[in-house]
Amino acid sequence: MTRVKVVVEGQTEESFIENILAPTLHHRAIYLTPILLGRSGGRPTYARVQKDILLQLKQDRTAYCSTMLDFYGLGAGFPGTPTPEHLSNIEKVKQIEAAVKGDISERIPDFRPDVRFIPYIQLHEFEGLLFSAPEAFARGINQPGLAPRFQAVRDKFASPEDINNNRETAPSKRVIEIYRSYRKVLHGTQAAAAVTIGTMRQECRHFREWIEQLERLEPDLPAMQS
Repeated sequence: MTRVKVVVEGQTEESFIENILAPTLHHRAIYLTPILLGRSGGRPTYARVQKDILLQLKQDRTAYCSTMLDFYGLGAGFPGTPTPEHLSNIEKVKQIEAAVKGDISERIPDFRPDVRFIPYIQLHEFEGLLFSAPEAFARGINQPGLAPRFQAVRDKFASPEDINNNRETAPSKRVIEIYRSYRKVLHGTQAAAAVTIGTMRQECRHFREWIEQLERLEPDLPAMQS
């Protein structure tokens, strides 16, 4: 059995992990548990994120720790920032992820974060995943007539993960502009179930790479305690 504590920034990601993503990994004996940042969520400054990651790694040496944080919403203090403009979106988040892993590994090397910590930053936020299948997205929130408008957004970008992070045009802002009644936790979970993890993996490279990392984790962690 492999257990992974996933530090998330809000209730939308918490619901997504618990109700949509985690069940897809149960057949591999991989069990994800979302950990709401600071117990209440909110803006993920690095001081808050670092505190929770260190706590999870220290509390249970038989579990792994990961994150699901929106690149769009990252707060102050993250190592690896600012990212150079010439880098691609994936290169930017990988730079930050590597820097965060480096920082955590330096602080508590005896707890083996080099093995047990798998940082993941979502491009650009959770709603980007929903654009993996615009028709299913619209159907999932019981608004099938909105499918063409969701598809029009998707068609402007090479992948759902490229839908940009401008404050006015980030994925969630685009969704709300199309559907004013959108509620992140309720509709986000419904839409994710309709879109499916399989489709998200196919359309979203960085998300797929994260899931593949989780699938490769070794279950035998107790031996690392020595």
